[in-house]
Amino acid sequence: MASSSSFTSPLCTWLVAACMSFTCDREPHQPSMLLHSHHSGNKRLGRRRKVLSKCSGAAQFNRSLSISSFCGSSIHGLITSLEPCNEYYSSKSALSSLPLFADNALSSFFGSNSVTLNRNQRRLARSRSRSRSGEAMSVAVQPTEEVKMKKKPHTKQRRVVVTGMGVVSPLGHDPDVFYNNLLEGASGISTIETFDCASYPTKIAGEIKSFSTDGWVAPKLSKRMDKFMLYMLTAGKKALVDGGISEDVMDELDKAKCGVLIGSAMGGMKVFWDALEALRISYKKMNPFCVPFATTNMGSAILAMDLGWMGPNYSISTACATSNFCILNAANHIIRGEADVMLCGGSDAAIIPPGLGGFVACRALSQRNEDPSKASRPWDTVMFLQSFCLYANRDGFVMGEGSGVLLLEELEHAKKRGANIYAEFAGGSFTCDAYHITEPRPDGAGVILCIEKALAQSGVPREDVNYINAHATSTPAGDLKEYEALMHCFGQNPELRVNSTKSMIGHLMGAAGAVEAIAAVQAIRTGWVHPNINLENPDEGVDTRVLVGPNKERLEVKAALSNSFGFGGHNSSIIFVPYK
Repeated sequence: MASSSSFTSPLCTWLVAACMSFTCDREPHQPSMLLHSHHSGNKRLGRRRKVLSKCSGAAQFNRSLSISSFCGSSIHGLITSLEPCNEYYSSKSALSSLPLFADNALSSFFGSNSVTLNRNQRRLARSRSRSRSGEAMSVAVQPTEEVKMKKKPHTKQRRVVVTGMGVVSPLGHDPDVFYNNLLEGASGISTIETFDCASYPTKIAGEIKSFSTDGWVAPKLSKRMDKFMLYMLTAGKKALVDGGISEDVMDELDKAKCGVLIGSAMGGMKVFWDALEALRISYKKMNPFCVPFATTNMGSAILAMDLGWMGPNYSISTACATSNFCILNAANHIIRGEADVMLCGGSDAAIIPPGLGGFVACRALSQRNEDPSKASRPWDTVMFLQSFCLYANRDGFVMGEGSGVLLLEELEHAKKRGANIYAEFAGGSFTCDAYHITEPRPDGAGVILCIEKALAQSGVPREDVNYINAHATSTPAGDLKEYEALMHCFGQNPELRVNSTKSMIGHLMGAAGAVEAIAAVQAIRTGWVHPNINLENPDEGVDTRVLVGPNKERLEVKAALSNSFGFGGHNSSIIFVPYK
């Protein structure tokens, strides 16, 4: 416990600072109201001067301020920032009706009875209060009026639209090729070829087999960068081309109002892994860019440098919910007027030995190596019985890699340049389960709250949400808990259709939400929703009338919701609607 002297000195310093911030309009020679010729008052004055003398710089203060300022007027002057010293008692009368400003409250706040008044002083205070009550009340309410005047005037909210899309995925590197493959029910999951994984129990992934940066990334950088950055830069520039941002349009853009917000869950794992291998020989063998190229923010930074965009630029990393967090925050920058154009989304490339090994170690991956295209099975049964033998069916997720980038734009800005508008971003929300590192809350409260907040923030009626691109990773617990949350929020909607893009491309980690947002926008554009493949024996309690079947389905999407959840309990939901 601190000694009394150690406590008194900071208190005195604060009180002295309070006095310095206050100006009296009393004449310098006029005695303070508390410096009348009462003997007891002079004794108190002596004691207070001793306390004041301990404070730094106290001797420089005008004597007329030393006691009266502490005991009354300067304290109330701090509260109202208006009243002069000789108005203390009249204002005190008006303020004393409020608990915070009462005598006892002030006394207890400072731990003393320094504001106790003698009989003559109280009588004088009452008489002044009666004669000047109107003025005192105006002093008391004036700060509130000031606050009201400083409120920001209401302005119409800026609308955000999607004008471009770029994708690098196991099913293609063009938004239309990618979505057509999804509509056909093609699978991008196969045996891993990048490295020898014979010793791993999982040997499959949504691996990108062919990819070229020609025309998108300088060859020198392409040799040094991690794949997550190469995917991001390529998808980002493709989104610009898809959005009609030509060189002429680029020259007309206000670069200070253009930003990049593309995140990653895992960052440059390959670059860092290679650096560790080189370090076994010597630090001199390490890639000099291994540290910056391993960080999650550097992809956004390099892309902005390449484009000359000087607006908001950073990355967010919230595990597998990364992309949705980036998309919603990018949209908010536009809504608040901090940007007119934003490239946003996510990128990841973790199919390397430590990435695969790490997820195997925590027993999260499917081991259905004999038939890779059948391994990702959202909502399918966890176990099935055949010939008195129990077989694993939905036994974990399948790793994927790639990048998805959306070009978001303020509506009037997009219309002015004649952009092709694919859909409108309506809103979204985040929550945290605050429950477990990897497992969802058993009651689904975090997911339900996230969806409800997204609906409230977007203003979209729940009955209008008739398409949901679910997170549904093909894990035993996660799929069912998300389904139950969706039924809690939308179970009364007879038009509702739900699917999972991960059934065909696996889980792209931090890029998953952006790639799935592109699928949601494509559903709005085309009027078709892609199938759920491998849904052969739905889990108990799952209504197949809600889930899309093995073939694509025609649907006029009124509002599309895309969910993404991440390790750590990060929940995110974003909503797109047709542009009207």
